[in-house]
This record gives sequence, structure tokens and C-alpha cells, in this order.
Amino acid sequence: MIAPARIDQSWLHSPALQELLALLNSDGGEAKIAGGAVRNSLLGEAIKDVDVATTLIPADVTMRLEEAGHRAIPTGIDHGTVTALIDGETFEVTTLRKDIDTDGRHATVTFGTDWLEDAERRDFTMNALYLEADGTVFDPLGGYGDLMARNVIFIGMAEKRIEEDYLRILRFFRFFAWYGTFRPDAKGLMACTRLKDGLDDLSAERIWQELSRMLAAPDPSRALLWMRQTGVLSKVLPESENWGIDAIHGLVEAEQELGWDADAVLRLMSIIAPMEDKVAGLAERLKLSNKVRDRLIAWAGQESLPKKQSKQEFDAMLYRSNVQAVSDRIRLDCATAIGKNDEKRSTKLAKRLKRIAKWERPELPVRGQDLLDAGMKPGPQIAQTLTRLEEVWIASGFKASREFLLAKV
Repeated sequence: MIAPARIDQSWLHSPALQELLALLNSDGGEAKIAGGAVRNSLLGEAIKDVDVATTLIPADVTMRLEEAGHRAIPTGIDHGTVTALIDGETFEVTTLRKDIDTDGRHATVTFGTDWLEDAERRDFTMNALYLEADGTVFDPLGGYGDLMARNVIFIGMAEKRIEEDYLRILRFFRFFAWYGTFRPDAKGLMACTRLKDGLDDLSAERIWQELSRMLAAPDPSRALLWMRQTGVLSKVLPESENWGIDAIHGLVEAEQELGWDADAVLRLMSIIAPMEDKVAGLAERLKLSNKVRDRLIAWAGQESLPKKQSKQEFDAMLYRSNVQAVSDRIRLDCATAIGKNDEKRSTKLAKRLKRIAKWERPELPVRGQDLLDAGMKPGPQIAQTLTRLEEVWIASGFKASREFLLAKV
């Protein structure tokens, strides 16, 4: 399929972007828009970041920006990347490159001026597309056809691309989750299967970054299925073994039906067992942030909602529990109910989620100083009495007044 001669979209007319391209395309330099902005534009999807490729080396890019009164940030000089800051907008500008040595994790590059060589070092054909400043499409490897057919195809030999950087195995499934349809490319699948042991040498941070991006796709279920079929999922997420990934179908359906945002961490919960020791091990192995680790462990320790529970009992549970953990557990239970077409239970659970959204943690109206003022002596009995009064207060539906509680002392 031949790429269109030009595209014309509003983001291309950004004054900051056009100024940047004009700076880099003058006096013998060449620059084109590259990467995700081109891919998503051609698919008619949202544009997040705009990256620019250029024949100029980083020092020249920096000089031209600063002479024009703009800021140049050396965010990745070793790999030829400078971040340009123009009128509040940022663009990553990267010099054309060629890999001269790879070890499966990192690449040693040399800068160049050959657009074909730069395209050939990329991972997938759909990512080897460029745009001129006027929107003219440059497609040196014929990736446009693969993009429009939503086929994620490695450039050249899949094995060679993967051996350059084993993270490309996970990128293959991540891009399939976001852009692929039907079945993944057979050659890509075979290469991922044969070379999956190379994932053992990658850093935990890089693995989780790719996993979380894949899990955030509109519907990652097919990608997860193929990751399981190839053994890749067990390699990077052994906690999913003997548990099953079917629950993610109901979760995606619940998100669409109830208007939930895609949540990579919640989706992770749906494919692993809620066992605190295993979850803690997962968090340590993947070096998850404290926030994500604590959320996972709290969820694993939280019981499911009883089938029969009054509003007062539910509020008492919220007060005693981690509210995020309760919400996570209810969302997953609700997704399971939706997956089983149990409308009665899913409706009830959805109402509980609405109650959580409005719920504010009440504050016990009695404090330790109140007990001292009432004549109690300092000591452990203060804490014991507060605990007893708190239970009375909870049992009252948080309605018992300060005076009523102090009368119990």
C-alpha cells in the first residue's frame, strides 16, 4: 500500500514545531518528524509527544536553538537526543543513528545523515515513518501498508532485531495490544518464543515499564493470550501461572460499560493471585514504586465484599480498611459479575463504588484529652477506653455524639 503524499492535521501547524523544523532544516541541515506522532496521525489517533529526527549532531542542534533564544536540554546526549523547549512546548530532537554494537540491552551508536540507515535500525515497520514540515510522508521501508493493516512487523529479520535489544519482545506485544488486530505476525511470534530467555538479562524497571504500558492499552487481553502461548508471560510474570488471565475480559467490559479509566495496576491484579507473599515478591522483583507495591499488598489482604451487607456494615468496613483496597477488590468483583452476566450483583457492586466515591472518613468525636479532662489517669487505659468508645461509635453508624460517648466512660 502506497503512503499518501501528504497529511494535513492541526498539530502540524504548531508555531513552535514549525519554528523548530525551520531552524533544523536551514544551512544544510535536515529534519523530519518521526515516531509515534507520525504513526498515530496516519491512524487518526491522538498525538501525545512529537519527536524530531535530524542530520545535525546534538552540539549543532543546541547551538541553533540557543542562538534563536530557545532552551536546549541535554536529555540523552550519548544517544543523540536533545530536548527543545520552545514557547512552552517540548520536542525531543534526535540525530540520525546507526548501531555499531549491541549486547541485547544497550546499543553503541554512531551519528549519521542517512535516513534509510536510521529507519533500518528501528524496531517495527510502523515506526519507520517520517513527516516533512509540510506533512509530506516519507516511507523508506514501506511501513505504511503494515500500519494501515495494523500488522506489527519487525524490520528485517525478527531475530536480529530482538537480539539487538531483548526488550523488543515485550514491545512487540505492547504494540500489538495498542495497534494490532487478529493474530500477531507469525515470524515475530516464533522469534519471541525462541529468544524469550534473553528477557532474563533486562532490568526490572524496563520490564515493568513495558508491561504497564501494554496493560494500559484499550484491550490488552489478546496480547496477554499470545504472551501466555509463547511463554513470555510466565517469564516476566510467573505470578500469573496457575491463575488464569480470563478475568481481564470482564474487567475491560466493565470499564467500557461503567466508564472506568484503564488502570494498568488493576488489570495486573486481575491476572495474579491475591496472595500477600506472592504480591510482595512480585513488587520486589519488578522494583515497583512504594505506591504501587503498597496498593497491591493492601488489595491482596482485602477480603471480597460479602453478598449480604447493610450500608452501615459497609461504611464500618470502609472505616476499618484501606479504602483503595476495598475499591480495587469491588471493581474486580464487579468485573467478574459482569463477565458472568450477573446483573443483580454487578449493579449492587457498582452502587458501592459510587458510595466510596462520595465517602469521607469520619473522625471520632472523643480524644484522649477528653478522657483526661473527665478524670481518667494517664496510662494504657486511655487507649483502651478510646478503642472501646470507637466501637460504640462505629456501631451507631458514626452518629453517637461526644457527650453520649463520654457518658459511657
